[in-house]
Amino acid sequence: MTLFSNPRFRYQVKRILPFGIIWLVLSWFILFIESMATGYENQRPDTDITVTWSIFLFASLAVFLVGLVIGAVEVLWLGRLFKYKAFWQKILYKMGFYLMFMLVINLITFPIAASIELQSSLIDAQVWDKFSNYIVSPTFLSTMVSLAFSIFVSLLYSDISEHLGHNVLLNFFSGKYHQPKEESRVFMFLDMKSSTSFAEQLGHKTYFRFLSDYYNQLSNAIIQNKGEVYQYVGDEIVVTWEKADGLERHNCIRCFYDMKQSLRKKSSYFEETYGVVPSFRAAIHTGPVTTGEIGALKKEIFFTGDVLNVTARIQKLCKPLQQEIIISEALAEQLAPKGLQLEPLGDMELEGRKKPVELFAPQLD
Repeated sequence: MTLFSNPRFRYQVKRILPFGIIWLVLSWFILFIESMATGYENQRPDTDITVTWSIFLFASLAVFLVGLVIGAVEVLWLGRLFKYKAFWQKILYKMGFYLMFMLVINLITFPIAASIELQSSLIDAQVWDKFSNYIVSPTFLSTMVSLAFSIFVSLLYSDISEHLGHNVLLNFFSGKYHQPKEESRVFMFLDMKSSTSFAEQLGHKTYFRFLSDYYNQLSNAIIQNKGEVYQYVGDEIVVTWEKADGLERHNCIRCFYDMKQSLRKKSSYFEETYGVVPSFRAAIHTGPVTTGEIGALKKEIFFTGDVLNVTARIQKLCKPLQQEIIISEALAEQLAPKGLQLEPLGDMELEGRKKPVELFAPQLD
Protein backbone atom coordinates (compact mmCIF):
# COMPACT_ATOMS: atom_id res chain seq x y z
CA MET A 1 0.00 0.00 0.00
CA THR A 2 1.44 3.37 -1.04
CA LEU A 3 1.36 6.41 1.21
CA PHE A 4 -1.31 8.18 -0.85
CA SER A 5 -3.56 5.10 -0.86
CA ASN A 6 -3.32 4.76 2.92
CA PRO A 7 -6.77 5.72 4.35
CA ARG A 8 -5.28 7.28 7.49
CA PHE A 9 -2.86 9.43 5.47
CA ARG A 10 -5.67 10.56 3.17
CA TYR A 11 -7.87 11.30 6.18
CA GLN A 12 -5.17 13.54 7.71
CA VAL A 13 -4.60 15.31 4.38
CA LYS A 14 -8.34 16.01 4.14
CA ARG A 15 -8.20 17.56 7.61
CA ILE A 16 -5.09 19.68 6.92
CA LEU A 17 -5.91 20.89 3.39
CA PRO A 18 -8.81 23.22 4.47
CA PHE A 19 -6.34 25.25 6.55
CA GLY A 20 -4.33 26.07 3.42
CA ILE A 21 -7.50 26.99 1.54
CA ILE A 22 -8.77 29.16 4.43
CA TRP A 23 -5.50 31.08 4.57
CA LEU A 24 -5.34 31.51 0.80
CA VAL A 25 -8.93 32.80 0.49
CA LEU A 26 -8.56 35.14 3.47
CA SER A 27 -5.30 36.55 2.07
CA TRP A 28 -6.96 37.28 -1.27
CA PHE A 29 -9.91 38.91 0.51
CA ILE A 30 -7.65 41.11 2.67
CA LEU A 31 -5.52 42.05 -0.36
CA PHE A 32 -8.66 43.00 -2.28
CA ILE A 33 -9.95 45.20 0.57
CA GLU A 34 -6.57 46.92 0.98
CA SER A 35 -6.27 47.48 -2.78
CA MET A 36 -9.76 49.00 -2.89
CA ALA A 37 -8.85 51.32 0.01
CA THR A 38 -5.61 52.54 -1.66
CA GLY A 39 -6.98 52.83 -5.17
CA TYR A 40 -4.82 49.92 -6.34
CA GLU A 41 -1.66 51.99 -5.88
CA ASN A 42 1.29 51.56 -3.52
CA GLN A 43 1.07 54.70 -1.42
CA ARG A 44 4.00 53.73 0.85
CA PRO A 45 6.66 52.35 -1.49
CA ASP A 46 9.36 52.69 1.19
CA THR A 47 7.62 50.06 3.37
CA ASP A 48 4.99 48.29 1.24
CA ILE A 49 5.57 45.72 -1.48
CA THR A 50 4.11 46.70 -4.85
CA VAL A 51 1.89 43.83 -5.92
CA THR A 52 2.86 42.48 -9.33
CA TRP A 53 1.82 39.13 -10.77
CA SER A 54 5.12 37.55 -9.64
CA ILE A 55 4.65 38.98 -6.12
CA PHE A 56 1.02 37.84 -6.09
CA LEU A 57 1.94 34.28 -7.09
CA PHE A 58 4.79 34.12 -4.56
CA ALA A 59 2.59 35.49 -1.78
CA SER A 60 -0.29 33.13 -2.63
CA LEU A 61 2.01 30.12 -2.59
CA ALA A 62 3.66 31.23 0.65
CA VAL A 63 0.32 31.85 2.38
CA PHE A 64 -1.09 28.50 1.21
CA LEU A 65 2.00 26.62 2.46
CA VAL A 66 1.90 28.49 5.79
CA GLY A 67 -1.76 27.48 6.15
CA LEU A 68 -0.82 23.85 5.50
CA VAL A 69 1.96 24.03 8.10
CA ILE A 70 -0.41 25.51 10.68
CA GLY A 71 -2.97 22.85 9.79
CA ALA A 72 -0.41 20.08 10.22
CA VAL A 73 0.74 21.47 13.58
CA GLU A 74 -2.87 21.84 14.73
CA VAL A 75 -4.06 18.41 13.59
CA LEU A 76 -1.00 16.37 14.49
CA TRP A 77 0.22 18.06 17.67
CA LEU A 78 -1.19 21.26 19.17
CA GLY A 79 -4.85 20.28 18.82
CA ARG A 80 -4.21 17.14 20.84
CA LEU A 81 -2.13 19.02 23.42
CA PHE A 82 -5.03 21.34 24.28
CA LYS A 83 -7.83 18.87 23.60
CA TYR A 84 -9.29 19.01 27.10
CA LYS A 85 -8.85 22.75 27.67
CA ALA A 86 -11.76 25.21 27.67
CA PHE A 87 -12.48 26.94 24.36
CA TRP A 88 -11.12 30.34 25.49
CA GLN A 89 -7.94 28.67 26.79
CA LYS A 90 -7.43 26.87 23.49
CA ILE A 91 -7.82 30.11 21.55
CA LEU A 92 -5.60 32.16 23.89
CA TYR A 93 -2.70 29.70 24.13
CA LYS A 94 -2.77 28.74 20.47
CA MET A 95 -3.05 32.35 19.29
CA GLY A 96 0.09 33.18 21.25
CA PHE A 97 1.99 30.24 19.79
CA TYR A 98 0.89 30.82 16.20
CA LEU A 99 1.46 34.60 16.37
CA MET A 100 5.07 34.00 17.40
CA PHE A 101 5.39 31.48 14.57
CA MET A 102 3.87 33.91 12.06
CA LEU A 103 6.12 36.72 13.26
CA VAL A 104 9.11 34.60 12.31
CA ILE A 105 7.55 33.67 8.95
CA ASN A 106 6.71 37.32 8.25
CA LEU A 107 10.28 38.42 8.96
CA ILE A 108 11.60 35.70 6.65
CA THR A 109 9.24 36.16 3.70
CA PHE A 110 9.25 39.98 3.54
CA PRO A 111 12.91 40.27 2.41
CA ILE A 112 12.27 37.58 -0.23
CA ALA A 113 9.24 39.48 -1.55
CA ALA A 114 11.24 42.75 -1.49
CA SER A 115 14.06 41.18 -3.51
CA ILE A 116 11.51 39.95 -6.08
CA GLU A 117 9.95 43.43 -6.28
CA LEU A 118 13.31 45.20 -6.59
CA GLN A 119 14.69 42.48 -8.87
CA SER A 120 17.82 42.24 -6.77
CA SER A 121 19.53 39.70 -4.54
CA LEU A 122 18.68 39.14 -0.88
CA ILE A 123 21.95 40.74 0.22
CA ASP A 124 21.23 44.00 -1.63
CA ALA A 125 21.23 47.03 0.71
CA GLN A 126 17.93 48.28 -0.78
CA VAL A 127 16.18 45.11 0.36
CA TRP A 128 17.31 45.49 3.94
CA ASP A 129 16.64 49.24 4.01
CA LYS A 130 13.06 48.46 2.99
CA PHE A 131 12.89 45.69 5.58
CA SER A 132 14.09 47.98 8.40
CA ASN A 133 11.48 50.59 7.41
CA TYR A 134 8.80 47.90 7.25
CA ILE A 135 9.20 46.54 10.79
CA VAL A 136 8.61 50.00 12.34
CA SER A 137 5.75 50.96 10.03
CA PRO A 138 1.94 50.77 10.36
CA THR A 139 2.05 48.24 7.53
CA PHE A 140 3.83 45.74 9.79
CA LEU A 141 1.17 46.21 12.48
CA SER A 142 -1.69 45.81 9.99
CA THR A 143 -0.04 42.67 8.61
CA MET A 144 0.17 41.12 12.07
CA VAL A 145 -3.50 42.02 12.71
CA SER A 146 -4.45 40.34 9.42
CA LEU A 147 -2.43 37.27 10.38
CA ALA A 148 -4.11 37.19 13.82
CA PHE A 149 -7.51 37.25 12.10
CA SER A 150 -6.51 34.36 9.81
CA ILE A 151 -5.23 32.40 12.80
CA PHE A 152 -8.49 32.99 14.70
CA VAL A 153 -10.62 31.82 11.75
CA SER A 154 -8.41 28.72 11.39
CA LEU A 155 -8.74 27.87 15.08
CA LEU A 156 -12.50 28.44 14.94
CA TYR A 157 -12.73 26.04 11.99
CA SER A 158 -10.54 23.51 13.81
CA ASP A 159 -12.68 23.55 16.94
CA ILE A 160 -15.98 23.29 15.03
CA SER A 161 -14.54 20.47 12.92
CA GLU A 162 -13.43 18.61 16.05
CA HIS A 163 -16.89 18.83 17.61
CA LEU A 164 -19.02 18.15 14.54
CA GLY A 165 -16.66 15.76 12.77
CA HIS A 166 -14.59 16.64 9.72
CA ASN A 167 -16.81 14.84 7.19
CA VAL A 168 -20.00 16.29 8.67
CA LEU A 169 -18.58 19.82 8.49
CA LEU A 170 -17.48 19.37 4.87
CA ASN A 171 -20.93 18.03 4.00
CA PHE A 172 -22.54 21.11 5.55
CA PHE A 173 -20.20 23.43 3.62
CA SER A 174 -20.62 21.59 0.33
CA GLY A 175 -24.40 21.35 0.71
CA LYS A 176 -24.23 17.65 -0.15
CA TYR A 177 -27.26 16.83 2.00
CA HIS A 178 -29.21 20.10 1.92
CA GLN A 179 -31.74 18.11 -0.06
CA PRO A 180 -32.41 14.52 1.13
CA LYS A 181 -30.81 11.88 -1.07
CA GLU A 182 -30.95 8.10 -1.17
CA GLU A 183 -27.74 6.17 -0.62
CA SER A 184 -26.62 2.60 -0.16
CA ARG A 185 -24.64 2.29 3.06
CA VAL A 186 -23.13 -0.21 5.44
CA PHE A 187 -23.77 0.18 9.17
CA MET A 188 -22.05 -1.36 12.17
CA PHE A 189 -23.67 -1.21 15.60
CA LEU A 190 -20.99 -1.87 18.20
CA ASP A 191 -21.94 -2.35 21.86
CA MET A 192 -19.61 -2.71 24.85
CA LYS A 193 -19.92 -5.86 26.95
CA SER A 194 -20.72 -5.50 30.68
CA SER A 195 -21.00 -1.71 30.42
CA THR A 196 -23.61 -1.48 33.20
CA SER A 197 -21.43 -3.30 35.71
CA PHE A 198 -18.39 -1.23 34.62
CA ALA A 199 -20.31 2.00 35.23
CA GLU A 200 -21.41 0.80 38.68
CA GLN A 201 -17.90 -0.35 39.57
CA LEU A 202 -16.03 2.75 38.35
CA GLY A 203 -18.43 5.56 39.25
CA HIS A 204 -19.69 8.24 36.88
CA LYS A 205 -16.57 10.40 36.47
CA THR A 206 -14.11 7.53 36.14
CA TYR A 207 -16.48 5.72 33.79
CA PHE A 208 -16.62 8.83 31.61
CA ARG A 209 -12.80 8.86 31.31
CA PHE A 210 -12.91 5.12 30.66
CA LEU A 211 -15.37 5.63 27.79
CA SER A 212 -13.23 8.43 26.36
CA ASP A 213 -10.13 6.20 26.35
CA TYR A 214 -12.18 3.37 24.86
CA TYR A 215 -13.50 5.51 22.01
CA ASN A 216 -10.05 7.00 21.34
CA GLN A 217 -8.54 3.55 21.10
CA LEU A 218 -11.04 2.50 18.43
CA SER A 219 -10.71 5.59 16.23
CA ASN A 220 -7.58 4.59 14.30
CA ALA A 221 -9.15 1.32 13.15
CA ILE A 222 -12.25 3.17 11.94
CA ILE A 223 -10.16 5.70 9.97
CA GLN A 224 -7.85 3.02 8.57
CA ASN A 225 -10.84 1.11 7.21
CA LYS A 226 -12.53 4.17 5.66
CA GLY A 227 -15.38 4.28 8.16
CA GLU A 228 -16.89 7.27 9.92
CA VAL A 229 -18.61 7.53 13.27
CA TYR A 230 -22.28 8.35 12.86
CA GLN A 231 -23.23 8.40 16.53
CA TYR A 232 -21.97 7.73 20.03
CA VAL A 233 -24.95 6.49 22.05
CA GLY A 234 -23.81 5.83 25.58
CA ASP A 235 -21.41 2.90 25.31
CA GLU A 236 -22.58 2.10 21.77
CA ILE A 237 -20.91 3.32 18.56
CA VAL A 238 -22.62 3.44 15.19
CA VAL A 239 -20.09 3.33 12.35
CA THR A 240 -21.06 3.79 8.72
CA TRP A 241 -19.50 3.42 5.27
CA GLU A 242 -20.58 4.34 1.81
CA LYS A 243 -21.35 0.93 0.33
CA ALA A 244 -18.31 0.69 -1.96
CA ASP A 245 -15.92 1.67 0.86
CA GLY A 246 -17.48 -0.77 3.30
CA LEU A 247 -17.24 -3.71 0.89
CA GLU A 248 -13.74 -2.89 -0.37
CA ARG A 249 -11.18 -5.29 1.15
CA HIS A 250 -13.95 -6.32 3.61
CA ASN A 251 -13.35 -2.98 5.36
CA CYS A 252 -16.52 -3.20 7.45
CA ILE A 253 -15.46 -6.57 8.89
CA ARG A 254 -11.74 -5.80 8.98
CA CYS A 255 -12.59 -2.73 11.05
CA PHE A 256 -14.10 -4.94 13.76
CA TYR A 257 -10.99 -7.12 14.03
CA ASP A 258 -8.64 -4.12 13.90
CA MET A 259 -10.55 -2.54 16.78
CA LYS A 260 -10.26 -5.77 18.76
CA GLN A 261 -6.53 -5.85 18.09
CA SER A 262 -6.17 -2.22 19.16
CA LEU A 263 -7.91 -2.88 22.47
CA ARG A 264 -5.86 -6.02 23.00
CA LYS A 265 -2.65 -4.01 22.72
CA LYS A 266 -3.97 -1.56 25.33
CA SER A 267 -5.38 -4.18 27.70
CA SER A 268 -2.60 -3.69 30.28
CA TYR A 269 -3.26 0.07 30.31
CA PHE A 270 -6.99 -0.40 30.93
CA GLU A 271 -6.30 -3.03 33.60
CA GLU A 272 -3.80 -0.82 35.45
CA THR A 273 -5.83 2.41 35.09
CA TYR A 274 -9.41 1.19 35.57
CA GLY A 275 -9.17 -2.40 36.76
CA VAL A 276 -11.30 -3.57 33.82
CA VAL A 277 -10.65 -4.29 30.14
CA PRO A 278 -13.35 -3.33 27.61
CA SER A 279 -14.61 -5.65 24.87
CA PHE A 280 -17.55 -5.46 22.51
CA ARG A 281 -20.00 -7.20 20.19
CA ALA A 282 -21.07 -5.92 16.79
CA ALA A 283 -23.60 -6.40 14.01
CA ILE A 284 -23.18 -5.25 10.41
CA HIS A 285 -25.86 -4.82 7.77
CA THR A 286 -26.27 -2.95 4.50
CA GLY A 287 -29.16 -1.34 2.67
CA PRO A 288 -30.66 1.89 1.34
CA VAL A 289 -31.05 4.97 3.53
CA THR A 290 -32.28 8.50 3.02
CA THR A 291 -29.63 10.99 4.10
CA GLY A 292 -30.17 14.67 4.79
CA GLU A 293 -29.80 17.57 7.19
CA ILE A 294 -32.37 17.59 9.98
CA GLY A 295 -33.09 19.58 13.12
CA ALA A 296 -34.59 22.94 14.04
CA LEU A 297 -32.47 24.02 17.03
CA LYS A 298 -29.39 22.01 15.99
CA LYS A 299 -28.57 20.70 12.54
CA GLU A 300 -27.02 17.30 11.93
CA ILE A 301 -26.60 14.81 9.11
CA PHE A 302 -29.28 12.18 9.66
CA PHE A 303 -29.78 8.70 8.20
CA THR A 304 -33.20 7.11 8.13
CA GLY A 305 -34.18 3.70 6.83
CA ASP A 306 -35.02 0.15 7.81
CA VAL A 307 -31.33 -0.83 7.66
CA LEU A 308 -30.61 0.95 10.97
CA ASN A 309 -33.47 -0.77 12.81
CA VAL A 310 -32.45 -4.17 11.44
CA THR A 311 -28.79 -3.67 12.38
CA ALA A 312 -29.75 -2.69 15.93
CA ARG A 313 -31.93 -5.81 16.30
CA ILE A 314 -29.23 -8.09 14.89
CA GLN A 315 -26.77 -6.65 17.40
CA LYS A 316 -29.07 -7.66 20.26
CA LEU A 317 -28.79 -11.29 19.08
CA CYS A 318 -25.00 -11.40 19.55
CA LYS A 319 -25.26 -12.28 23.25
CA PRO A 320 -27.89 -15.06 23.03
CA LEU A 321 -26.12 -16.54 19.98
CA GLN A 322 -22.75 -16.23 21.77
CA GLN A 323 -21.17 -14.40 18.85
CA GLU A 324 -18.89 -11.36 18.90
CA ILE A 325 -19.80 -10.32 15.37
CA ILE A 326 -22.84 -11.10 13.20
CA ILE A 327 -23.59 -9.95 9.68
CA SER A 328 -26.80 -10.09 7.66
CA GLU A 329 -27.47 -12.17 4.59
CA ALA A 330 -27.80 -8.95 2.56
CA LEU A 331 -24.22 -8.03 3.43
CA ALA A 332 -22.84 -11.57 3.12
CA GLU A 333 -24.14 -11.84 -0.45
CA GLN A 334 -22.19 -8.75 -1.51
CA LEU A 335 -18.87 -9.52 0.16
CA ALA A 336 -16.15 -11.09 -1.95
CA PRO A 337 -15.63 -14.70 -0.77
CA LYS A 338 -11.83 -14.52 -1.04
CA GLY A 339 -10.22 -14.24 2.38
CA LEU A 340 -13.54 -14.55 4.22
CA GLN A 341 -15.21 -17.45 6.00
CA LEU A 342 -18.90 -17.33 6.86
CA GLU A 343 -20.47 -19.55 9.49
CA PRO A 344 -24.28 -19.84 8.96
CA LEU A 345 -26.26 -19.09 12.10
CA GLY A 346 -29.67 -19.88 10.60
CA ASP A 347 -32.81 -17.85 10.03
CA MET A 348 -33.66 -15.60 12.95
CA GLU A 349 -36.82 -13.75 13.88
CA LEU A 350 -36.26 -10.03 14.41
CA GLU A 351 -38.55 -7.90 16.53
CA GLY A 352 -41.00 -5.98 14.37
CA ARG A 353 -40.28 -7.95 11.19
CA LYS A 354 -42.48 -10.69 9.75
CA LYS A 355 -39.84 -12.31 7.56
CA PRO A 356 -36.90 -14.12 9.23
CA VAL A 357 -33.38 -12.92 8.40
CA GLU A 358 -30.50 -15.31 7.75
CA LEU A 359 -27.42 -14.40 9.76
CA PHE A 360 -23.72 -15.28 9.55
CA ALA A 361 -20.66 -15.12 11.75
CA PRO A 362 -17.74 -13.87 9.60
CA GLN A 363 -14.07 -14.70 10.09
CA LEU A 364 -11.17 -13.23 8.11
CA ASP A 365 -8.51 -15.68 6.96
